[in-house]
Amino acid sequence: MAKRPKKLSDDDKALWQKVTESTIRLRPPKPSVGKIDTIPAEPIRQPPKPVKVTHPKFRVGERVKKPGNPNDLAPSMRDQVATHPVAMDRNTFGKMKKGRLAPEARIDLHGMTIAQAHPVLTRFILNAIDADRRLVLVITGKGKHKDDGGPIPVRHGVLRHQVPHWLNTVPLRQHVLQITEAHLKHGGQGAYYVYLRRRR
Repeated sequence: MAKRPKKLSDDDKALWQKVTESTIRLRPPKPSVGKIDTIPAEPIRQPPKPVKVTHPKFRVGERVKKPGNPNDLAPSMRDQVATHPVAMDRNTFGKMKKGRLAPEARIDLHGMTIAQAHPVLTRFILNAIDADRRLVLVITGKGKHKDDGGPIPVRHGVLRHQVPHWLNTVPLRQHVLQITEAHLKHGGQGAYYVYLRRRR
Protein backbone atom coordinates (compact mmCIF):
# COMPACT_ATOMS: atom_id res chain seq x y z
CA MET A 1 0.00 0.00 0.00
CA ALA A 2 1.38 3.34 -1.09
CA LYS A 3 2.05 5.94 1.59
CA ARG A 4 0.15 9.21 1.41
CA PRO A 5 2.23 12.27 0.82
CA LYS A 6 2.89 14.34 3.94
CA LYS A 7 2.09 17.58 2.14
CA LEU A 8 -1.31 18.41 0.62
CA SER A 9 -1.51 19.28 -3.04
CA ASP A 10 -3.02 22.51 -4.28
CA ASP A 11 -6.20 20.65 -5.30
CA ASP A 12 -6.55 19.15 -1.83
CA LYS A 13 -6.08 22.56 -0.22
CA ALA A 14 -8.73 24.13 -2.47
CA LEU A 15 -11.14 21.29 -1.71
CA TRP A 16 -10.54 21.65 2.04
CA GLN A 17 -11.12 25.39 1.80
CA LYS A 18 -14.55 24.83 0.23
CA VAL A 19 -15.43 22.31 2.93
CA THR A 20 -14.51 24.68 5.75
CA GLU A 21 -16.53 27.55 4.25
CA SER A 22 -19.70 25.47 4.26
CA THR A 23 -19.40 24.26 7.82
CA ILE A 24 -20.53 25.83 11.13
CA ARG A 25 -18.22 25.87 14.13
CA LEU A 26 -19.55 23.80 17.00
CA ARG A 27 -17.50 25.53 19.69
CA PRO A 28 -16.76 29.27 19.92
CA PRO A 29 -13.18 30.23 19.23
CA LYS A 30 -10.85 30.49 22.20
CA PRO A 31 -10.05 34.05 23.27
CA SER A 32 -6.65 35.24 22.36
CA VAL A 33 -4.25 35.19 25.25
CA GLY A 34 -3.34 38.77 26.12
CA LYS A 35 -3.12 41.12 29.05
CA ILE A 36 -5.92 40.44 31.51
CA ASP A 37 -7.19 43.34 33.60
CA THR A 38 -7.20 42.36 37.23
CA ILE A 39 -9.90 43.72 39.52
CA PRO A 40 -8.62 44.54 42.99
CA ALA A 41 -10.23 42.37 45.59
CA GLU A 42 -12.35 44.08 48.26
CA PRO A 43 -10.86 44.07 51.74
CA ILE A 44 -12.25 41.38 53.96
CA ARG A 45 -14.64 42.91 56.45
CA GLN A 46 -14.29 41.83 60.02
CA PRO A 47 -17.50 40.57 61.59
CA PRO A 48 -18.94 42.95 64.22
CA LYS A 49 -17.91 42.27 67.76
CA PRO A 50 -20.67 40.81 69.91
CA VAL A 51 -22.23 43.21 72.39
CA LYS A 52 -21.46 42.33 75.96
CA VAL A 53 -24.63 42.17 78.04
CA THR A 54 -24.07 42.65 81.73
CA HIS A 55 -26.61 41.47 84.23
CA PRO A 56 -26.77 42.62 87.83
CA LYS A 57 -25.55 40.06 90.30
CA PHE A 58 -28.31 38.05 91.90
CA ARG A 59 -28.06 35.85 94.95
CA VAL A 60 -30.35 33.00 95.80
CA GLY A 61 -33.02 34.22 98.19
CA GLU A 62 -32.59 37.88 97.24
CA ARG A 63 -35.76 39.82 96.51
CA VAL A 64 -36.27 41.21 93.04
CA LYS A 65 -36.54 45.00 92.90
CA LYS A 66 -40.01 46.02 91.83
CA PRO A 67 -40.03 48.28 88.77
CA GLY A 68 -41.83 51.62 88.94
CA ASN A 69 -45.20 52.28 87.39
CA PRO A 70 -44.78 51.13 83.74
CA ASN A 71 -47.51 53.53 82.59
CA ASP A 72 -45.98 56.67 84.14
CA LEU A 73 -43.65 57.51 81.24
CA ALA A 74 -43.58 61.32 81.38
CA PRO A 75 -41.68 63.02 84.21
CA SER A 76 -43.76 64.78 86.81
CA MET A 77 -44.40 68.51 86.45
CA ARG A 78 -42.40 69.07 89.63
CA ASP A 79 -39.34 67.49 87.94
CA GLN A 80 -39.93 69.45 84.73
CA VAL A 81 -40.14 72.78 86.57
CA ALA A 82 -37.03 71.95 88.61
CA THR A 83 -34.97 71.32 85.46
CA HIS A 84 -35.86 74.65 83.81
CA PRO A 85 -32.76 76.85 83.40
CA VAL A 86 -32.54 79.95 85.56
CA ALA A 87 -33.57 82.90 83.35
CA MET A 88 -33.56 85.56 86.08
CA ASP A 89 -30.85 87.04 88.30
CA ARG A 90 -29.29 84.15 90.22
CA ASN A 91 -29.05 86.02 93.52
CA THR A 92 -32.71 86.97 93.35
CA PHE A 93 -33.58 83.41 92.34
CA GLY A 94 -31.71 82.04 95.36
CA LYS A 95 -33.52 84.38 97.73
CA MET A 96 -36.85 83.47 96.14
CA LYS A 97 -36.21 79.71 96.50
CA LYS A 98 -35.34 80.18 100.18
CA GLY A 99 -38.55 82.10 100.81
CA ARG A 100 -36.80 85.38 101.58
CA LEU A 101 -38.79 87.33 98.98
CA ALA A 102 -42.39 88.11 99.86
CA PRO A 103 -44.86 87.60 96.99
CA GLU A 104 -46.53 90.86 95.94
CA ALA A 105 -49.81 89.10 95.16
CA ARG A 106 -51.26 85.63 95.56
CA ILE A 107 -54.12 83.58 94.20
CA ASP A 108 -55.59 80.36 95.60
CA LEU A 109 -56.88 77.94 92.94
CA HIS A 110 -57.30 75.13 95.44
CA GLY A 111 -60.65 73.38 95.03
CA MET A 112 -61.39 74.79 91.55
CA THR A 113 -61.93 72.70 88.46
CA ILE A 114 -59.69 73.07 85.39
CA ALA A 115 -62.45 74.97 83.58
CA GLN A 116 -62.75 77.43 86.48
CA ALA A 117 -59.03 77.79 87.28
CA HIS A 118 -57.67 78.56 83.82
CA PRO A 119 -59.50 81.87 83.17
CA VAL A 120 -59.03 82.95 86.81
CA LEU A 121 -55.26 82.38 86.58
CA THR A 122 -55.01 84.20 83.24
CA ARG A 123 -56.87 87.23 84.59
CA PHE A 124 -54.77 87.25 87.77
CA ILE A 125 -51.42 87.23 85.89
CA LEU A 126 -52.53 89.92 83.42
CA ASN A 127 -53.72 92.13 86.31
CA ALA A 128 -50.37 91.61 88.08
CA ILE A 129 -48.56 92.73 84.92
CA ASP A 130 -50.71 95.86 84.70
CA ALA A 131 -49.86 96.62 88.34
CA ASP A 132 -46.09 96.25 87.67
CA ARG A 133 -45.74 93.33 90.08
CA ARG A 134 -42.75 90.99 89.70
CA LEU A 135 -43.26 88.07 92.12
CA VAL A 136 -46.65 86.42 92.57
CA LEU A 137 -47.69 83.23 94.29
CA VAL A 138 -50.08 80.73 92.68
CA ILE A 139 -51.49 78.19 95.15
CA THR A 140 -52.70 74.96 93.53
CA GLY A 141 -52.83 72.56 96.46
CA LYS A 142 -51.10 69.19 96.40
CA GLY A 143 -54.16 67.49 94.98
CA LYS A 144 -55.81 64.20 95.80
CA HIS A 145 -54.90 60.85 94.34
CA LYS A 146 -58.00 59.69 92.45
CA ASP A 147 -56.61 56.78 90.42
CA ASP A 148 -59.46 54.33 89.90
CA GLY A 149 -57.19 51.56 88.57
CA GLY A 150 -58.07 52.13 84.92
CA PRO A 151 -55.70 51.57 81.99
CA ILE A 152 -54.85 55.30 81.71
CA PRO A 153 -52.85 56.68 84.65
CA VAL A 154 -54.34 59.68 86.44
CA ARG A 155 -51.93 62.39 87.59
CA HIS A 156 -51.75 63.28 91.25
CA GLY A 157 -52.79 66.94 91.57
CA VAL A 158 -54.38 68.07 88.31
CA LEU A 159 -54.06 71.82 88.95
CA ARG A 160 -50.48 71.45 90.16
CA HIS A 161 -49.71 69.82 86.81
CA GLN A 162 -51.72 72.23 84.64
CA VAL A 163 -50.64 75.61 86.05
CA PRO A 164 -47.03 75.52 84.70
CA HIS A 165 -48.42 74.44 81.34
CA TRP A 166 -50.84 77.38 81.25
CA LEU A 167 -48.08 79.79 82.26
CA ASN A 168 -45.94 78.57 79.35
CA THR A 169 -48.64 79.11 76.73
CA VAL A 170 -50.11 82.20 75.08
CA PRO A 171 -51.04 84.83 76.32
CA LEU A 172 -49.00 84.39 79.55
CA ARG A 173 -45.77 82.93 78.17
CA GLN A 174 -44.36 86.27 76.99
CA HIS A 175 -44.79 87.80 80.47
CA VAL A 176 -43.44 84.93 82.63
CA LEU A 177 -39.69 84.90 83.30
CA GLN A 178 -39.41 82.06 85.84
CA ILE A 179 -41.57 79.41 87.48
CA THR A 180 -40.40 77.43 90.49
CA GLU A 181 -41.84 75.49 93.38
CA ALA A 182 -42.59 77.65 96.41
CA HIS A 183 -40.78 77.52 99.73
CA LEU A 184 -42.44 75.55 102.54
CA LYS A 185 -43.62 78.70 104.30
CA HIS A 186 -45.45 79.75 101.11
CA GLY A 187 -47.03 76.37 100.33
CA GLY A 188 -44.16 74.10 99.25
CA GLN A 189 -45.22 71.51 96.67
CA GLY A 190 -48.74 72.94 96.61
CA ALA A 191 -47.74 76.36 95.24
CA TYR A 192 -45.56 78.05 92.61
CA TYR A 193 -43.56 81.24 92.55
CA VAL A 194 -44.13 83.07 89.27
CA TYR A 195 -41.55 85.76 88.50
CA LEU A 196 -42.82 88.18 85.85
CA ARG A 197 -40.88 90.23 83.30
CA ARG A 198 -40.66 94.00 83.55
CA ARG A 199 -43.15 95.93 81.48
CA ARG A 200 -41.63 97.49 78.38
